[in-house]
Amino acid sequence: MVCLIGACKKDKEVPAAIANQVLEVKVLRFDQEFAETTPENLSDIKGKYPYFFPAQYSDSVWIAKIQDTLQIELRQAVDSAFADFTEEQEEITLLFKHIAYYFPRYTIPTIVTLTTDVDYENRIILADTLLLIGVDNYLGKDHRFYQGIDRYISKGLDKQYLESDIVSAFSKKVISYPRDRSFLAQMIYYGKELYLKDLLLSWQSDAQKIGYNQEEYSWAQANEEQIWRYFIERELLYSTDAQLGPRFLDPAPFSKFRLELDNESPGRLGRYMGWQIVRAFVEKTDIPAQELWNLPAETIFKEANYKPKK
Repeated sequence: MVCLIGACKKDKEVPAAIANQVLEVKVLRFDQEFAETTPENLSDIKGKYPYFFPAQYSDSVWIAKIQDTLQIELRQAVDSAFADFTEEQEEITLLFKHIAYYFPRYTIPTIVTLTTDVDYENRIILADTLLLIGVDNYLGKDHRFYQGIDRYISKGLDKQYLESDIVSAFSKKVISYPRDRSFLAQMIYYGKELYLKDLLLSWQSDAQKIGYNQEEYSWAQANEEQIWRYFIERELLYSTDAQLGPRFLDPAPFSKFRLELDNESPGRLGRYMGWQIVRAFVEKTDIPAQELWNLPAETIFKEANYKPKK
């Protein structure tokens, strides 16, 4: 049975077994509380959030930060974008309902929103009991605070990718990075992460899951056969060449085939291809999800019998 969950943007089709779970996600707005802190009540917020106030720093450091004009501008920008966190909390709650369904032993963390001086490489930190969200990293790709950041990075600094980034952080608790250094093993590692998003973000678009815009995702789909042929003809699958990561797996403005089509392509196409292999494997074997995460890449690849879409 499928339930329709009304949301601000659109209805979401979610299995009733997931949607009907009783689950509360607690959100603490440290960013807003810190913005309202004064030197006189600084001790109150330090007592509530001791993990944000290392003992080696004196109170003068935090008072200076409260009063810093650039910090005030940053907090104002965040408050403009996230004054009401209700919609984000609903989406994150739906995500954690999926996590609770597929990983029933997982303890749902408390969510804390904060500003990070646009530390986009650490915009999501998932600890044992806390999920820290650097909300200043989700102001939209054209925000003035992102001037000077490479475009391929800033386009991901948008709230539409927030839940996807949370799953990327969660995936590191579920999927072990392969000891096998082959390109294939790394492709399938990222393919597992993206398949995890298929399960946990079932209502989102595939483009959102991989961090593409729709045009980039459509390009990957249209060129899937040519990408696969390139990998096969150049015998890349079992290569341990360290340069294959920057060329096809790491965030980049485009993938580096060293051909004329490079500038047309999105980055991370190796992840996209690993995703299609994992999807083919699951479709062919109908394996329970909990058994997928630790399967060797070679097993997945051989049993998938992957054939690219033409």
